[in-house]
Amino acid sequence: MSKPVCLENRVVLCVDGVDAETFLNGLLTNSVLNMEMGQSRYAALLMPQGKIICDLLLLKTETGFLLDVPAQADEALMKRLKMFRLKAQVDISLKDDLGVYAFIDDGHPDPRHPDMPKRQIGPKDLWENTSRKDYNITRIKLNVPELGKDFGDNEVFPADINMDLLNGIDFKKGCFVGQEVVSRMKRRGTARRRTLAFHFPNGAPDATTPLYLGETLLGEISSSTSDYALARIRIDRLAKAQAEGQTEFIAADKKAELISPDWLAEQIEAVTSS
Repeated sequence: MSKPVCLENRVVLCVDGVDAETFLNGLLTNSVLNMEMGQSRYAALLMPQGKIICDLLLLKTETGFLLDVPAQADEALMKRLKMFRLKAQVDISLKDDLGVYAFIDDGHPDPRHPDMPKRQIGPKDLWENTSRKDYNITRIKLNVPELGKDFGDNEVFPADINMDLLNGIDFKKGCFVGQEVVSRMKRRGTARRRTLAFHFPNGAPDATTPLYLGETLLGEISSSTSDYALARIRIDRLAKAQAEGQTEFIAADKKAELISPDWLAEQIEAVTSS
């Protein structure tokens, strides 16, 4: 079993107050209503045009929520939350005395995938810093992208990073910022980009390396660790190349094997039939 690891690329924000629940529920892609104490959910704050400002994990507390946030996006997120606050009775603050940890036996489940390591928010320096290699290999193999590694703010739509397949969007919850664009993409089956995991037996190439299936350019590597990589690709091109009999994935002259998730066939069918 892996040792607890401090995710130093994460920070913790606190949203407290009598209006915290309704305030966040009106902004984020997922419902935060009626969460139980200690329950966690995955969500994002979007631009009105539908691209992601910041994805995050919420943890319900007695007085509101703790937000487990990529350090790269905390300032942008706080700025947006405070802009939307208006007359809502909420306090928004950075909890710089808290850290985020993974591989915690009694931590809360990661809502993105049941096989992701359990997490915990606790005092900084609760455990010694250890390598995040095992954590990154796990998330890559499970097709879980990460802001700051696989994408930047205002760069991708939720479907590009599999948010709708990782329990990050509630299409029945009502309004949220960017909902019209995201709902239209789902309804019309126009989400052509997805992030997929690949195994490179001879070592994965670095981010931004182009990935091909035969002679077809699919996309590029978004992050890699050891022999594994995530790549954001065009699944319509993947389907076409496969239909033409192409079988060899390659990036930087290195052969790769697709780690095909259960949902891929359905997503390809949705795109190719739209």
